[in-house]
Amino acid sequence: MRNEPRKSNLYASLKRGIDVIGAIVGLIAFSPLLLIVAILIKWEEPKGTVFFRQTRIGKDEKPFRMYKLRSMYADAEERLKDLLDKNEISGAMFKMRNDPRVTKVGKFIRKTSIDELPQLINVLRGEMSLVGPRPPLAREVAEYTEQDKKRLSVTPGCTGLWQINGRNNLCFKEMVELDMVYIEHRNLLFDIKIMLKTVRAIVAAQDAY
Repeated sequence: MRNEPRKSNLYASLKRGIDVIGAIVGLIAFSPLLLIVAILIKWEEPKGTVFFRQTRIGKDEKPFRMYKLRSMYADAEERLKDLLDKNEISGAMFKMRNDPRVTKVGKFIRKTSIDELPQLINVLRGEMSLVGPRPPLAREVAEYTEQDKKRLSVTPGCTGLWQINGRNNLCFKEMVELDMVYIEHRNLLFDIKIMLKTVRAIVAAQDAY
């Protein structure tokens, strides 16, 4: 038991080091792609912004602004209330396979997860990790049970177990269960395996919409 805090601190330090290096390399490597996609987003809907910033809930229920490439029309949030009855996933989340708020460019960048690349900025800022539970919206957390809130005990991530085990085909309860498995068994090797499987899932465009 004496070695547990030391082991935990070592893992946290190594994990943070990998996060910083991975985020820097990723932003540099994908900068040409980000530029091209940014131009396409602006071309399709000139009045909209390229980046989408949204308040998410992070570790210990601390809110932060998460970055993504905009994949929806500028009035997407206003239109959500009219679509809530068409939610295709149970629990405290909203998912819709053919969401009419998604732009043509948005469908492509969502399918390939390109829209998630700006979250590497959040990783550099320490608000997110490369691997961890997905950060929820405040309205989702308001519906959480005490069990669900355990997801918020660690730094949220860009990818995790549910993204490589069904992604949008999973219900909220199944996502929470996978997050609990990750939290209980997380270690450096586990993180690396998840990242490698994420790359494979992205290339295959599995379960993304």
